[in-house]
Amino acid sequence: MSASSCPGWLLDEVASAGRENLDAEHVARYDGKEDAGAVAEVALLQHLGLVAESVVVEIGTGTGQFALAVAPVCARVVTVDVSPVMLELLRAKTTTTAAGNVEVVQAGFLTHEHHGEPADVVYTRYALHHLPDAWKAIALVRMRRMLRTGGLLRLWDVVYDFAADQAAERLEAWCATGGEVVEGEWSRAEYEEHVRDEHSTFTWLLEPMITRADFTIETAEHSEDGIFAKYVLRAV
Repeated sequence: MSASSCPGWLLDEVASAGRENLDAEHVARYDGKEDAGAVAEVALLQHLGLVAESVVVEIGTGTGQFALAVAPVCARVVTVDVSPVMLELLRAKTTTTAAGNVEVVQAGFLTHEHHGEPADVVYTRYALHHLPDAWKAIALVRMRRMLRTGGLLRLWDVVYDFAADQAAERLEAWCATGGEVVEGEWSRAEYEEHVRDEHSTFTWLLEPMITRADFTIETAEHSEDGIFAKYVLRAV
């Protein structure tokens, strides 16, 4: 879906991408701040059925850590992100790594149109929280439509696994773990910006959206502090 064809009521995903993800300085230091654990993620997906013939779609690909790790073991990787700054860096990486099966698309959860064989895996990490909850539900339905029946959605995100009346205590405790600088680590100011300006939700809101979108929850891992969640979801 091109920008010119989007209806006026559709969420502007670029405006919702988060200030830092459109900032060249932040993007340049991102790989030094965040390790996506891509090798372990690829191994997990291979254990769950990823094979050389598989089609993978990653939404919110960012700098492409996962995409470039999965490319050598599958047939096609479609990388999707709304940030032109992130995609500029990813395109440079694909040139230097000669990753010929990686397609780079500027789009988002609400606008990407998948073409070709249905995806075997859709992957998204720390991206869905950029959408308010109603749009998360729509995004989950759209990801289900990209997948073949039995395909996998691997979803990581900041998802709060505690009651609403615990939010002040839990969120303050998380923000307090941030450092003072942004080089090489996540700062308190960045955590505060995430909580204040982005749209992380509660597990008890997100998980019904997941099942309503025709996924089964095969695994759900919640961090001890109740801030992060990792899901393996199966398309039914």
